Amino acid sequence: MFGPSQAAARLEGSKRFTKQLCDRAGIPTAGYAAVGSVAAGQAALGRFGPPYVLKADGLAGGKGVVIAETRAQAETALAELLGGQVDAASRRAGAGAGAGAGVVIEEFMRGEEVSFFALTDGAAILPFGSAQDHKRAFDGDTGPNTGGMGAYSPASILTPELRDEVMRRIIAPTVHRLAQDGTPYSGVLYAGLMLTAQGPRLIEYNCRFGDPECQALMLRFEGDLADYLLACAEGRLAELAPARFTQACALTVVMAARGYPANPETGGAIAGIELAEASGAQVFHAATALGAAGGLVAMGGRVLGVTAAGADVARAHTRAYAAVAAIDFPSGFFRRDIGWRELARSQA
Repeated sequence: MFGPSQAAARLEGSKRFTKQLCDRAGIPTAGYAAVGSVAAGQAALGRFGPPYVLKADGLAGGKGVVIAETRAQAETALAELLGGQVDAASRRAGAGAGAGAGVVIEEFMRGEEVSFFALTDGAAILPFGSAQDHKRAFDGDTGPNTGGMGAYSPASILTPELRDEVMRRIIAPTVHRLAQDGTPYSGVLYAGLMLTAQGPRLIEYNCRFGDPECQALMLRFEGDLADYLLACAEGRLAELAPARFTQACALTVVMAARGYPANPETGGAIAGIELAEASGAQVFHAATALGAAGGLVAMGGRVLGVTAAGADVARAHTRAYAAVAAIDFPSGFFRRDIGWRELARSQA
């Protein structure tokens, strides 16, 4: 089977578990305190300066993070997260439901975020590309955190030298430590990284390719994905050649339902998908259904992932947004600045 065991999947399921693994393996990450009560959390906040980063320990739909600018905001979020009122925190800061009973308070890291992927069968490890997500709901990285409003691949800021450092200091120690602990990891490792002045540091792990990064990544992948998944499942990843990706850039724009992430509006009519794809774009459906009249309607928060490729990020950006413009989704919204960091670098 492709994918980790329940025990190994705690890398994503528990922030506390991952932080403790980083301690044991010497993996660079943000300083932290794992707490289970409001009193312990208030004491731990004194170790950190603003802005304060609070994370629900358990799964939270990719949105269980509160970044509080003041101590008062941090204490309010702490009480809500620990008191089971995650939905209230969500409305203010983009956290999601389904969190665990604990909270991890982290040092705020400064730098640029990037996503790095690797495949492993528990022993062999193969790099599998990079991307950069856009978590905030609105242009200019404003608004609440979401599961991701768009992404592009590759992320040029993750140079070959930095990629090698990530493999050596973060990915390999994770795989080796889990094997030593008797919980070998097989599957894809999605490392969310912060590129700080001190080097790459781990933010968190996902045990899946991730949305919308997967859409951009797969548009560039040149091999047969099934070959790699099967090799991971059968413990023979070392037999395969390195994964191949086109030199082109791919960019995904998420079209979300109005009110997302807190209260997405469902039932909104969608048209123009065929017209968008006629331009060469690929439209991935995330939360759509056939309505009573037979037309396409929105049935969730992030509804469509409009993806296009180009020789560089500027061309991919132009093609993706031309496809977005062809789609008629009156009750939807999207960010207009996906890829802005990479565009700025390419124009410098």
